[in-house]
Amino acid sequence: MGESPAASVERFRADLASVRAEVGKVIVGHAGVVDGVLTCLLGGGHALLEGVPGLGKTLLVRTLAQVLDLSFARIQFTPDLMPSDVLGTQVIVEDERGAKRFEFQRGPVFAHLVLADEINRATPKTQSALLEAMQEGSVSVARTTHPLEAPFLVLATQNPLEMEGTFPLPEAQLDRFLLKLEVPFPSSDDLHAILDRTTGDAVATPSKVLDRARILALREVVRSVPVARSVQDLAVRAVLATHGDQPGATPKVRRYVRFGSSPRGAQAMLLAAKVAALRDGRFSASEDDVRAAVHPALRHRLILNFEGEAEGVRADAVLDEVLASLQRGR
Repeated sequence: MGESPAASVERFRADLASVRAEVGKVIVGHAGVVDGVLTCLLGGGHALLEGVPGLGKTLLVRTLAQVLDLSFARIQFTPDLMPSDVLGTQVIVEDERGAKRFEFQRGPVFAHLVLADEINRATPKTQSALLEAMQEGSVSVARTTHPLEAPFLVLATQNPLEMEGTFPLPEAQLDRFLLKLEVPFPSSDDLHAILDRTTGDAVATPSKVLDRARILALREVVRSVPVARSVQDLAVRAVLATHGDQPGATPKVRRYVRFGSSPRGAQAMLLAAKVAALRDGRFSASEDDVRAAVHPALRHRLILNFEGEAEGVRADAVLDEVLASLQRGR
């Protein structure tokens, strides 16, 4: 017999609490970012992290790989990075009899957790190579498809300040990220804690608390969480409200948004809501869970028009108005 829903929820909650506690031994603060990354991992999506350099994004991903006992690879994206540097390439090898043959040498994308650092510094050609891996879960080289072992999670970072020498991510690739997480600058107390940990002689070592098999099992639990029609309707209305030609569009959407969210935005909100419910010990997603997911699920899926770009309008400000309109429409 399988576990009861109550037992599954409790094990899920306990496992996530263990992961967060171990990550917290190394990472100071950023609880919301850690939860967001775990949501993407368990929801089967990818995460886009935005923040200034030096906030511990690389350390976070490496620590998470240790705690989850998953393989980790870091790719530093630069303008001269080629698709083969990411995916891998065919090389000539010689056997003991002197016969030569082509053999596929795997690139760094063949890892469970892949950190794509400063992804918007690479050319569109290289970005599109990563897009196939994110979308299909496989890599195609020389007419041969090589599957990527699950779980496969891309955590891409981009710097909001250094715009010179960057290539903006195309809408199609932005849409492949389940959530966009903003990494905030640490508070005064967090800075003191960071200095205590990084300038002293004690080095925290996180322990492994989960493995690949358990992560895949947790993904199945997430998919089994029921969602009431009214909760799903809220996610649908949130997506429709980002389109200026829809009846529920807000004034800022009509004025500043050129393209609203795709249906993947609704999928992201529901998956994030399911993970949030399980994290809180509930076996059903609520409307509040969906509301909490509106910003991370939709902020990168809004394409502003010329007026919005010229006036420096932030996607979050538009979504604040969308959320307010959804509250009134309860």
